[in-house]
Amino acid sequence: MVVDEKLIKYLEYLSFITLSDEERARIRADLESVIAGMEMLSKLDTGSVSEQVLSLNFKTGLRKDAVTPSFPRYEILKNAPHENGETFVVPNLDIS
Repeated sequence: MVVDEKLIKYLEYLSFITLSDEERARIRADLESVIAGMEMLSKLDTGSVSEQVLSLNFKTGLRKDAVTPSFPRYEILKNAPHENGETFVVPNLDIS
């Protein structure tokens, strides 16, 4: 995969950001380094390695769902640009 100026500009567009020339150069170098690492990993012979779903024997730290107090609704909505007393009001998106 080639990391060129076109790709960097496209990533800027997708991310809703604007990068300086120095930032573009740094991002390009970082992406090229990541891609080179992935290409190196793809060349490894893993045929003799057994598949492992979970290599460590431990329980996940999931907690039980429990209702707990939250912030009052008026506190959450007080800084909203638009609200109706119960929820945030956002404009409709016409994606047709």
